[in-house]
Amino acid sequence: DVVGILIFCLVSVAAALDFKYHRTEELEQYLKGVHAAYPSLTYLHSIGRSVEGRDLWVLVLGKFPTHHKIGIPEFKYVANMHGDETVGRELLLHLIDFLVNSYGRDPVITRLLNNTRIHIMPTMNPDGFEATKVPDCYYTRGRYNKNGKDLNRNFPDAFENNSANIQPETRAVMDWIKNETFVLSANLHGGALVASYTFDNGNPVTGSLEGYSRSPDDDVFIHLAKTYSSNHASMYKGTGCDYRQTFPEGITNGYSWYQLEGGMQDYNYVWGQCFEITLELSCCKYPPADQLEKFWRDNKVALIEYIKQVHLGVKGQVTDKNGNPIPNAIVEAEGRPHVCPYRTNDEGEYFLLLLPGTYVINATVPGFRSMLKTVEIPDNTGNFSALKQDFSFPEVSDRIRSRVASCPKTPLYQELTRASAAVKPTVHILVLLSVMLVIFK
Repeated sequence: DVVGILIFCLVSVAAALDFKYHRTEELEQYLKGVHAAYPSLTYLHSIGRSVEGRDLWVLVLGKFPTHHKIGIPEFKYVANMHGDETVGRELLLHLIDFLVNSYGRDPVITRLLNNTRIHIMPTMNPDGFEATKVPDCYYTRGRYNKNGKDLNRNFPDAFENNSANIQPETRAVMDWIKNETFVLSANLHGGALVASYTFDNGNPVTGSLEGYSRSPDDDVFIHLAKTYSSNHASMYKGTGCDYRQTFPEGITNGYSWYQLEGGMQDYNYVWGQCFEITLELSCCKYPPADQLEKFWRDNKVALIEYIKQVHLGVKGQVTDKNGNPIPNAIVEAEGRPHVCPYRTNDEGEYFLLLLPGTYVINATVPGFRSMLKTVEIPDNTGNFSALKQDFSFPEVSDRIRSRVASCPKTPLYQELTRASAAVKPTVHILVLLSVMLVIFK
């Protein structure tokens, strides 16, 4: 009877989630209550601490919540990296509530959790949230962490040297990305109503002269942004928050909106091999609590449909002649190379988000001949599994496992600019050649 009462109490705690703002202690209590009530479906851990020592909690949900399982992609949501942008923080708590209460009851959610490992961080900047004493629709000092730093300007940048000192919250997220095989992600903000996608920064190599910074996977990013906006109650209308700002179909290229150095979504894509978009979910950064229930209704379907996109494209393993996994093999689709090549994890796994179509997948083990395979990729998001395509290298033995690959945290796209400038004739050279041609004639 005592055990039964305890279980009932735990479930009650997990279920008692009101539409209000939860302070740090309440947020922690709720997450711990959910994990206690659903121990086989969830895993709660802190990836680090804020400047003031608050835990950066992450709740993992899935059939195998405690560890990565081969073939199951990793997904994450991060909210409240700007402490005064609060809607996403509460939406993620209600998403957790919906997922755990739907598992075993709703066949779609059950299949989603059985085939996806979902990481949810309700707040990346708890110090900033606690510092925002008076809710405000506009900018407050709570945007920053305790050291007065903007966490979304604090990551290494692929285009220029970011001189900002890496903050504890940023370092924790960077280590988290390094230690997991994240495939898809979104970070939740406020102050606008739009889905923004990579790149946030740029240079002439990526099209900045035309006001748009295009990644090699621009088509996929447009699809991801549209997936969220089209499933949102009103984002797809593109009306923005006032007459001065409109976003066709509710999406925008980050650079086209405004240039941003040291952003988290670009870092995820370049160095984390993880496609991330930024979701601006409320015109008011810190709206009244009585609006939270409507925000949940407006975003609920979009939050779920976006998670499903982690099953786009193709996945598989790269193995040697003995069937052992080969880590650090480069696997990419031809025609869309990444400036920091995408490599297999310790289990020899790769995940490539690609839209339905025909692609040539190139697998390369350093020091050996590349292997090419043509694949026809269907839309498998409804089946909760990307197309599976493995690669086996019969000439490779497991000695390759000792090789370690890394990508430097330098402005990688700067090198491309220099290279293109070095081979591009200048106007002065063209003029000189023209004069010499006339003289010789």
